[in-house]
Amino acid sequence: MRTGIANLPLHYGKAPRWLFNRMTKLSGEIAETIIDEYGQEEFLKRLSDPFWFQAFGCVLGFDWHSSGLTTTVLGALKVSLNEKNIGLQVAGGKGATSRKTPSEIESTKFNLSTKKIEKLIRASKLSAKVDNSLVQDGFQLYQHNFIFTEKGKWAVIQQGMSNSWARRYHWISESVKTFVEEPHDAIVSEMRKEKVLNLTAKESRETRQATLDLVGSRNILTLPRRHEILKKDLSKRAMKVINLIYETNPKSYEDLISIKGVGAKTIRALTLISDLIYGTKASWKDPVKYSFAHGGKDGIPYPVDREVYDKNIRILKNAIENAKIGRKEKLFAIKKLSNFV
Repeated sequence: MRTGIANLPLHYGKAPRWLFNRMTKLSGEIAETIIDEYGQEEFLKRLSDPFWFQAFGCVLGFDWHSSGLTTTVLGALKVSLNEKNIGLQVAGGKGATSRKTPSEIESTKFNLSTKKIEKLIRASKLSAKVDNSLVQDGFQLYQHNFIFTEKGKWAVIQQGMSNSWARRYHWISESVKTFVEEPHDAIVSEMRKEKVLNLTAKESRETRQATLDLVGSRNILTLPRRHEILKKDLSKRAMKVINLIYETNPKSYEDLISIKGVGAKTIRALTLISDLIYGTKASWKDPVKYSFAHGGKDGIPYPVDREVYDKNIRILKNAIENAKIGRKEKLFAIKKLSNFV
């Protein structure tokens, strides 16, 4: 299973009513079939896989490479799942609807405890904060869907926009050990940016800790009022956030980013200050990984490079031969690889 990011060209317009109605019916039937056959958590896993989700949209009849696939498929799925009694519910949506996610979770038809509902709302808010503020790739979120089961398991599909591209982010609860360090299983896309501040990377761990140490101390530099560049309202807002952070006294990085008003600019500033004071180095690598390793048989994005393909098989084969595993396992693994040569 792979979860992570997909990049799509931004398309405008909307699905015609005749198509959307059919998408609603078919998406519900597919969901129910999978849940009956494999269970609710399996359907969540499939939704969190960007490749499966894209194929799902194709089956439902939407443009295969359009950003609108995300909003339309999830819109249809929300209608169908919330009408059916199969233990899954979709909250949130596009634009203003995304901000209703917490209240939609709170008013769920499932018999969930107050504690579980609070955990779901926290997961919804944190996943959005992470992809908007900790992964600073230039994509501003405009859609957030939170899909959860009657047992409290969840998945998130959200989408951001930058110029003429949309980037879709996939999450699943079973893979999230912590929200602030590599919460995705894998991040796949054809587009990689030159420079991205990625505070979810393992390489950024020291920066995150140093930031917590930093906000725990109340060393504040007060600038003179006569400086024209520093606007009064901006200064007041910044000081309000700083005071709130200090008064809240966050014990973890998750607590820090949960504070209202702590967004991408605050996080970026604290990261640079942490570097200045403690010398910590955050990751500036785009977390996206390419989905194509050897090319494609149809020549897209390029023809299969057979020499590289065979070389990589030999590397893996030698690695397995040198691994400290039992003879039976070794032969079985090598046999599987040899079938490709």
